[in-house]
Amino acid sequence: MPRFVIKPKSFMPHQVTIAASGTSFLVEQDESVLDAALRQGIGLPYGCRNGLCGNCKGKVQSGKVHYRQPPTALSVDDEKHGYTLFCHAIPDTDLIIAIPEITTSTELPIKRFPAKVGGITRLSHDVMRICLKLPDAMRMQFLAGQYIDFILKDGRRRSFSIANPPHEDRHIELHVRHIQGGRFTGEVFDHMHVNDIVRIEGPLGSFFLRENSTQPVIFLAGGTGMAPIAGIIQYALKKRLQREFYVYWGVRSAEDLYMHDQVQAWANTHTNIHYVPVLSDPKPEDHWQGRTGYVHEAVLQDFDTLAGYDIYASGPPAMVYAGRDAFLPRGLDPKFYYSDAFEFSND
Repeated sequence: MPRFVIKPKSFMPHQVTIAASGTSFLVEQDESVLDAALRQGIGLPYGCRNGLCGNCKGKVQSGKVHYRQPPTALSVDDEKHGYTLFCHAIPDTDLIIAIPEITTSTELPIKRFPAKVGGITRLSHDVMRICLKLPDAMRMQFLAGQYIDFILKDGRRRSFSIANPPHEDRHIELHVRHIQGGRFTGEVFDHMHVNDIVRIEGPLGSFFLRENSTQPVIFLAGGTGMAPIAGIIQYALKKRLQREFYVYWGVRSAEDLYMHDQVQAWANTHTNIHYVPVLSDPKPEDHWQGRTGYVHEAVLQDFDTLAGYDIYASGPPAMVYAGRDAFLPRGLDPKFYYSDAFEFSND
């Protein structure tokens, strides 16, 4: 007697188009519109991703959706007028939706959050990775490269760049370098523990990738200035951007290249990523065969002209300003020089 096997219907992803911008993306089976957008690096507004806050509310202009469970922040009247919460909405058909697409930092709300220290890992002799976890009902939406402030008990602030990309928003990753005489970084290295509660504010800053540009990009990083650049690179890889990215990372000695293997792996795997580490004061035991000197000078050695390039500089102010001053005579248009200068507070 022949056996018949009932094959499940194959699923074709549904296409979602944002009406105002024309941006389109695909949503997989049982995936929410918001999850699909963030997975593909497309910025839609949200606050919790749990249906509680209503920040991701928008209108379905064409098509149909369903929910695994009714979202709390959506009223009957909202549904009657075609509104939905895109963190819960699962497409049944292709959709055209009306919701703002976030492309600049001014479109993101700045908020204060309680956060729990979820992990502390030493990356090098003087750099610590801190992973902060927000409460389950809260998410901080940010652009790759932005930073957050710690709000200390006496009202002081300490700023640190976000090292993870926006699509990995279940935590906030920071790279904290120990500063001699720095009270806060001393506390991080000597007294901070997993499950400690801290207060943060963010996202802050205008250091993020300008996606409306098609120019090749030069990243100029000094020390932990690699943190926001790492977030930007991971974001660019997620979106499969094909622009050329030249990563120049300047530190004193080899032990300061605290994520060298990761950056080298990106360059080895992706032909549009080029990595040049530069040591200003290598130690004899480094047996360094690579580039030496100041990192901005390495850029000048490699590029006859900087016209037609976007440059993102992140790190100590001396490096950021030296790069700007040296690059302008080489043809750089100053409006394409984006910087994040790390000012350290010595308590």
